[in-house]
Amino acid sequence: MQRNDVMQVLNDPLAQDLMQSNIPVRMAYTGVDGFPRVVPLGFHWNGERFVICTIPSSPKVRALMMNPRIAMTIDTNTFPPHVLLVRGAASIETVDGVPPEYLEASRKQVADGTHNHRAHVGEVVGLRDPAAEPRRAIAEAPGTGIRLTTESHKAHVRAAMEHGPR
Repeated sequence: MQRNDVMQVLNDPLAQDLMQSNIPVRMAYTGVDGFPRVVPLGFHWNGERFVICTIPSSPKVRALMMNPRIAMTIDTNTFPPHVLLVRGAASIETVDGVPPEYLEASRKQVADGTHNHRAHVGEVVGLRDPAAEPRRAIAEAPGTGIRLTTESHKAHVRAAMEHGPR
């Protein structure tokens, strides 16, 4: 698909609804052992690319450095299902501190402005300070984060049981 065709699909109102929902993206990639993996992840859509943040020691980082090809889906469990399918390639960038896109993605999972969200942001932002006491699993590598950015090569959105590209 041409980039304009992909963006037309990603700008479709149904695709936008799915990307703004609190449904995690399910990202498929090939593990270093050659077997497929699918993991649910929080993500941020920046209007051009999907951004997924993780820690440097995450198994998916090493695997995507070897083979950056990915497939993703955001889908509902209602009937008929609403589905956004995306295929592309991931690029990896190491950043200082917690990537701002991580905080953006967390707003969809933990309601923005609530006590739980403020506590979560406080814990995560505290990780930017190397002297901070690690309190969460992502503190495994305080002061660094990985930003996975996807370049979408193909996208399809559907709102009913139609047969589309696979």
